[in-house]
Amino acid sequence: MKNTTIEEIKEIRERQREFFATGHTLSYEYRKDALLRLKSAVLKWEKPMSDALQTDLHKCYEESYMTEISIVLSEIDKHLKGLRRWMRPEKVASPLKMFLSRSQIVAEPLGRTLIIAPWNYPVHLLLVPLVGAISSGCTAVLKPSPYVPNVSKIIETMISETFDAKYIAVAQGNREVNSALLSFKWDLIFFTGSPKLGRVVMSEAAKNLTPVVLELGGKSPCIVDRTADIKLAAKRIAWGKLLNAGQTCIAPDYLMIHRDVKDAFLEALKREFIECLPPSPDSSRYFARIVNDAAFERLSAYLKEGKVIFGGETDPESRYISLTILDEVPEGARVLEEEIFGPIFPVLTFDSLSQAIERVNARPKPLALYYFGDEGDTVIARTSSGGCCINDCVMHIANENLPFGGVGESGMGSYHGKRTFDVFTHHRAVVTSRKHIDLPFRYMPYKWFDRVKKLM
Repeated sequence: MKNTTIEEIKEIRERQREFFATGHTLSYEYRKDALLRLKSAVLKWEKPMSDALQTDLHKCYEESYMTEISIVLSEIDKHLKGLRRWMRPEKVASPLKMFLSRSQIVAEPLGRTLIIAPWNYPVHLLLVPLVGAISSGCTAVLKPSPYVPNVSKIIETMISETFDAKYIAVAQGNREVNSALLSFKWDLIFFTGSPKLGRVVMSEAAKNLTPVVLELGGKSPCIVDRTADIKLAAKRIAWGKLLNAGQTCIAPDYLMIHRDVKDAFLEALKREFIECLPPSPDSSRYFARIVNDAAFERLSAYLKEGKVIFGGETDPESRYISLTILDEVPEGARVLEEEIFGPIFPVLTFDSLSQAIERVNARPKPLALYYFGDEGDTVIARTSSGGCCINDCVMHIANENLPFGGVGESGMGSYHGKRTFDVFTHHRAVVTSRKHIDLPFRYMPYKWFDRVKKLM
């Protein structure tokens, strides 16, 4: 794929600056029309995008629709329904000391924005932020991942056919292109990716005092308590790990199982893995592949860091790694320290819920936390994470009424629904004072100050 040159980036930025200055993006009608055009484009290009996801990631149509296409369409519908209301100035009360002044909060677009998406959900994680950029009245440059070249090319073609580059444009290429993009001043950078790259983005943005939204990752723990419904927990956890072969930022990363139910749960989890996939999972159209050789080699090395009690099969040629359960993993092993981002489940054992909570709190705050059992309120109260599911996995991302985002090292800022609009919006304080009445007490030499003080 051809890299977008720095000269092309400069031209796109200048054209978007000029277009934004015209005020065309400010009206409700323009934003609504752009959202409808995006929706029509997603529906038109649904099959080519799904085919590209199959080519790049071996992702089946059902999973592509469920975790990519449907989420984008739901987000667009949410914005179409709420946009007029969100754009309306919000009246707020003025205190007595501001007698006869009118106060309101005006939603105004931040301006030119940059959206950088990863490879694991290349449609969803690029286009959902774009919905917010459009609904807020911003322009946007989209940067897909080079690791999924077929998807990235389809998206570029779709966007170029739907929007003028002076409004929405796509930049393609490797990390050198990312570096070039980050060197410029933007009104907002929306980045989804690893914590390591998130630090780079934040460092570059700081040079221009550019605000950032960072949707990162981390090690999302999955706690199975002795009060868990073993069969249901195993079914839901298996599904959460199966999605995209574990290459999901909110996939359950590692298991912490109460000693009393460990054997029963692991047997149930094995059954669910077998139930979900055919006798030869490597030939299943439902099971994704590892994105590239470097990721395959990294994940394969993890298999040596514990006792394989299920799975462990690999095929370098197709980059297939079977769903694998690792037990007896020593403390300090890389598989317990690094985000796995693959179909490998290291297992830890605990004797009390306090032990599990202590382990979670001793590490950076995760993007997601999953608990199965009857003490969900305790876990929520005593831990912190970007999102949390009690007796379920991953499903918090499916509700566009809930914020999605990280905390601490797992990210900053959240989006989905109105929050996606808010992320790309400056909420401007506006006070309008009357001209024919001017109260004298605020001016020097501050007469009647003792009386006025009581009103403050």
